Amino acid sequence: MITPDYQGGGITNLMASVAQGLGGRPSGYPPAPLVDPAALAGAANVLLLVIDGLGYDYLQRHGAGGFLQSNCQGRLTSVCPSTTASAIPTFLFGVPPQQHGFTGWFGYYRELGSVLAVLPFRPRHGGAPLGTQEISPRALCGREPLSESLAVPSLAVMPEWIADSDFNRAFQGPARLARYRDMETFFDCCAAGLRGGGRHYVYAYWPEFDALAHEFGVASPQVAEHLARLEAGLERLQRRIAGSDTLVLVTADHGMIDSPPERTILLGQHPVLADSLVLPLCGEPRFAYAYLRSGREQAFREYITGELAHAIDLHPSGRLLEQGWFGSGPPHPRLHQRIGDYALVLRDNYKIKDFILGEHPHLHIGVHGGVSQAEMYVPLIRWES
Repeated sequence: MITPDYQGGGITNLMASVAQGLGGRPSGYPPAPLVDPAALAGAANVLLLVIDGLGYDYLQRHGAGGFLQSNCQGRLTSVCPSTTASAIPTFLFGVPPQQHGFTGWFGYYRELGSVLAVLPFRPRHGGAPLGTQEISPRALCGREPLSESLAVPSLAVMPEWIADSDFNRAFQGPARLARYRDMETFFDCCAAGLRGGGRHYVYAYWPEFDALAHEFGVASPQVAEHLARLEAGLERLQRRIAGSDTLVLVTADHGMIDSPPERTILLGQHPVLADSLVLPLCGEPRFAYAYLRSGREQAFREYITGELAHAIDLHPSGRLLEQGWFGSGPPHPRLHQRIGDYALVLRDNYKIKDFILGEHPHLHIGVHGGVSQAEMYVPLIRWES
């Protein structure tokens, strides 16, 4: 079990280095020793490239001798849970879930009386994004994006299908937006963002590695082939921006593991457990939050620690908050509401799924969100052009 490092060895600290180096507001977290803020302050340009799902362990096993592994400076931890919906806001705000309050793909938001899929910003049961009702994700967070405090102009390089989403528009801040449609135009946008006079901070997000790992498994040949294409593209980018005085940082939001169907716990097959819940399980299949029905705590605890002890570690959510799993310092005022009564932390490569009425019962092969080494550690790749 790897718990997040918020004292220097995590992506939160990487963003503290970025903020300090580029004149942004202090986050309350120390910078990462692997990324000296003075080096960022001395560079004409900074490019932060986030490859969704690229774990440190995966890169060491499958990328040995390649461009990324050869330029890897070390590893960082993700946040808790180790998932896009919690880690990407850390890149955007510079703080972990303790402050930004986004605790997983599915979250219960009492102020809306609903369980949301937060990145699509729509109710879990479906329907139009809440932006159509003039509700903004900013109302759930209460923080300004990091780009609003930086002393240098910012550019966000985003896929077309994400660029104009409610979530992205709410937290883009003053950053200019560059939309891409494929890998070629992705690298075109990254290179173009570094041209022109003055200094630039470019934040570039690539989601396809994660998507392929979900569908085919992170150990699949499809993912290995994709990594080879990414590395070739990054080598070409290095040549294109040579001489631009750019510090390039490449990392990820989380790593991934494979979880076959036989390692899936379906809540519908455990009626004692299902009957104990007042809401569907929230969070992630590898790190789920349980909201208990009055009078059912003992039955719930006994079932988890008995029938499912081989697959689940049970933690009172408040205890994880006290132990600093979500960050340090003053928490988001509604954080305690968004982590339920108990956290179900899945062991080995198990996952738990709680499908609601009308929800397509789809199971990913590649999963994340848990506290295994493969999920928690992400690489820090660095070079100067």
